[in-house]
Amino acid sequence: MNPALWISKTGVQAQDAKLQAIANNLANVNTVGFKRDRVVFEDLFYQIDRQPGAQNDDDTVSPSGVQLGNGTRLVGTQKVFTNGNLQTTGQSLDVAIVGRGFLQIQLSNGEIAYTRAGQLQLDSEGRLVNAQGLPLVPEITIPTEATAITIGENGIVSATVPGSPAPVQVGQITLVNFVNPTGLLALGDNLYQETLASGVPIEGIPGEDGFGKLKQGALEGSNVQVVEEMVDMIAAQRTYEMNVKVLSAADNMMQTLAQAIR
Repeated sequence: MNPALWISKTGVQAQDAKLQAIANNLANVNTVGFKRDRVVFEDLFYQIDRQPGAQNDDDTVSPSGVQLGNGTRLVGTQKVFTNGNLQTTGQSLDVAIVGRGFLQIQLSNGEIAYTRAGQLQLDSEGRLVNAQGLPLVPEITIPTEATAITIGENGIVSATVPGSPAPVQVGQITLVNFVNPTGLLALGDNLYQETLASGVPIEGIPGEDGFGKLKQGALEGSNVQVVEEMVDMIAAQRTYEMNVKVLSAADNMMQTLAQAIR
């Protein structure tokens, strides 16, 4: 088989994967706390017909050798954890993380997940929960008679209750960070989970030790840049088309050879 057929096939598969990542980024351009994906490729093994530096017949040394590549492959995808733009909502339970860190969420199976989406709500028990109804960790319960809720930049949650001249502190929101947040496992629902690649979670107070501050009444938007994604999409489409043309050209060459030797 003509090696160009295989090589161009790997190019088509690579660009198809890139287009899938771009499509997902664009689909989540309005998803709160979403972080864009970036695909990473690497070249495949090489067919070494002559080693660089090999001795030639005329006692000279080959300066570059003969190394024929065998295509490309997808080696990984990376979440880009740059901050998204802040969107002011005016909702007292909306919280944006300005800087590094993740909110902690308890899953239904008892495990802990992490999120940048601060669309908090109250459940039937008065607990702070995320948009899926999963409770915040550490658990914070708001009194039923509370008339106002305040969330400070340092994560202290206070409630104004009748009969009290000053707001009453009802809890403390903490953040966690990771040595390698790119290594987190994306679960969907704006949630991530710890892996061996991410390292263990490091917990801290918002605004201290490099952790971001909290901003009440705002949300962090997606960090997807539409114009950048469109440029990448056009480039990927053109590269896809070129690989298909190489595939077609290699097939035509094989047909020509087959007819010539009949």
